[in-house]
Amino acid sequence: MPNLRIPTPLRSYTSGRSEVSLSGGTVGEVMQDLVTQYPALRPHLFNGKNELRPFVNLFINEENIKNLAGLGTPLREGDRLMLIPSIAGGL
Repeated sequence: MPNLRIPTPLRSYTSGRSEVSLSGGTVGEVMQDLVTQYPALRPHLFNGKNELRPFVNLFINEENIKNLAGLGTPLREGDRLMLIPSIAGGL
């Protein structure tokens, strides 16, 4: 069962949990399990086409899934998943 690290701004949607246990063999399956367990997260992570929003970054170990097979990226035993939202700033 993969664990997903939840960033501080989204923990209010996971009952304050910093890490959640999920099931699935691909990143997409794990993310669907996440929004099934915590439905309030869906609009923060996915658009109306069930695609990850552009500012949502998912990492397996040290690799962004955008550089792999996206939501179809397979997971292996021991992989670490981290959800990292982009933060914009400026002057």
